[in-house]
Amino acid sequence: MSLQLYWFLPSHGDGRTISRKTGSGSAGTRAAQRDPDLNYLGQVCGAVEQAGFAGMLVPAGMFCEDPWLLTAALAQHSSRVAFMVALRPGLLSPTLAAQMAATAQRVTGGRLLLNVVTGGDQVELARYGEWLEHDQRYEQSAEFLAIARELWAGRQVTFSGAHFRVKDALLTRPPEVPPPVFVGGSSAAAWRVAAEHGDVYLAWGEPPPRLAELFAGVREVAGKQGRAPSCGTRFHVICRDTAEEAWAVAADLVADLSPDMVAAARRRILRSDSVGQRRMADLHGDRLDGLEIYPNVWAGYGLLRPGAGAALVGSHAEVADRIEEFHRIGVRHLILSGQPHLEEAYWFGEGVMPLLRDRGLLGGGDGAAAAPPDPRLAVPG
Repeated sequence: MSLQLYWFLPSHGDGRTISRKTGSGSAGTRAAQRDPDLNYLGQVCGAVEQAGFAGMLVPAGMFCEDPWLLTAALAQHSSRVAFMVALRPGLLSPTLAAQMAATAQRVTGGRLLLNVVTGGDQVELARYGEWLEHDQRYEQSAEFLAIARELWAGRQVTFSGAHFRVKDALLTRPPEVPPPVFVGGSSAAAWRVAAEHGDVYLAWGEPPPRLAELFAGVREVAGKQGRAPSCGTRFHVICRDTAEEAWAVAADLVADLSPDMVAAARRRILRSDSVGQRRMADLHGDRLDGLEIYPNVWAGYGLLRPGAGAALVGSHAEVADRIEEFHRIGVRHLILSGQPHLEEAYWFGEGVMPLLRDRGLLGGGDGAAAAPPDPRLAVPG
């Protein structure tokens, strides 16, 4: 299967640094930030579509704009790019979410993908009123998806579980094609949900050997059920005409970080019960140097930010080489981001994507975004 590429919509704002300060030239002053208004996000969406990405991840969280509303707005100003909406099962009725997804499929012309987000920071989850423990949240996600899939299939559902109970639930207009479901997580609980209900299993980016172990785990669990979800990962990216230019950009991203800032961020991040978040923290420890943890894999993002902590850094050819290596271990869906997201989408789209296409890794040889794939048909190789 060819590689499907996705970009990230910066619905929390955008900028040129990891922190909200400027780089080494004027440390301590607030950096210029781009607000996530519809005009700017529309520019990012346009760049993503023009570059030929299959879709874009629309995140969810306390500091993001609502992903469903943004998708509805941006879909009216685009024609091909798919929208991977982040969805937290603990915050919505499964019947309501299934109905929203069915409507989104119709109004976008079948361009909806769903990224089921079960983990997270306990402080943020509490702000939303979510109090379940780690494994309970994944049990909740499994029930949620079991109900939603039945509804999308046009069946009436009566279900009584530990977390959801519905009676005679139905969709009067189920979608012609249900949205593909991407399930993220690095724990055994996440593997179980992805194996049983996911079309794609997602894990945050790590060096190939570590990522291959995660893929092997979920494949083993899924194989016992006669299923074979596809696999994907999430990286930041910094690519330039030369490796020296790319690494200079990476160095500038962390130029204003102090050991105290990094230590405070690490304490905050390690409060999370997310297995994936702990794996991200393990990539760098507390160090501010030696962050190239594998050729062209840089752990600098994870010094301060939760979530995906690694970036692909190098010349266009080097980044293409590394992506080809990830493809060999089974990555079929790759979600990327870069700062600022508008400019970096062009750097990657113009510099790396032609190389990947020349190597036969991408579809859509004319550079246009292909119709969103149905990953349920993909068997990881």
